[in-house]
Amino acid sequence: MKKRFKKVKIFAAALGITLAVQAVPIHADSVHVTKEGDTYYTLSKQLGVNMNQLMNANPNVQATNIYEGIKLNIPGDNTMKAYADADSASTITTASLNVNSDQKVVEAWGKTFTYNKTLNVKATAYSAAASENGKWGAVDYFGNPLELGTIAVDPSIIPLGTKVLVTGHNFEGLPKKAFVATARDTGSAIKGNRIDIFVPGSQQSVSNFGFQDVQLYFIK
Repeated sequence: MKKRFKKVKIFAAALGITLAVQAVPIHADSVHVTKEGDTYYTLSKQLGVNMNQLMNANPNVQATNIYEGIKLNIPGDNTMKAYADADSASTITTASLNVNSDQKVVEAWGKTFTYNKTLNVKATAYSAAASENGKWGAVDYFGNPLELGTIAVDPSIIPLGTKVLVTGHNFEGLPKKAFVATARDTGSAIKGNRIDIFVPGSQQSVSNFGFQDVQLYFIK
């Protein structure tokens, strides 16, 4: 959904998106074939592995370019147990969300955040596709690679660098109920009480997000 033009200089090497599926190294404990909507974050929760270890085990697969059919190497001894417990995966990936408006405190995923204000916005989602990111490629306003937790905003409403807890969304490619995001991007179509949420995945799958009403907690 995002169309943007940035005045930043970015090395060409930062613009590439690796499309190759890596071969399975000898040390891999297991292999997972991705489906639409999979992200390193959701897989780390479902499979019971550390997200950084999962990413390190798959250096040729960028977080911004996970699509259906990729073979990911899954490290660790807990993999088979995680698959056996697949029926209970939703209890792992579902966040609790409790708000104490009197004390300006919100609890999500077992963590407690203090916030200074809330804002209701209309949300859309965008992918790493070139058609959504213009000539600069799959990078944010500052030239950093797009990643889960990046949102595009209208800086006059939400200053760049602002950290928020996003709640009220409903989409398979995002953590359930709540996730922390940072305003790192802008877009010509993102004006007023609007945000655009970066979601790793194909452009087709991300487009299913549509338009959603979400609530933001400006956390400290």
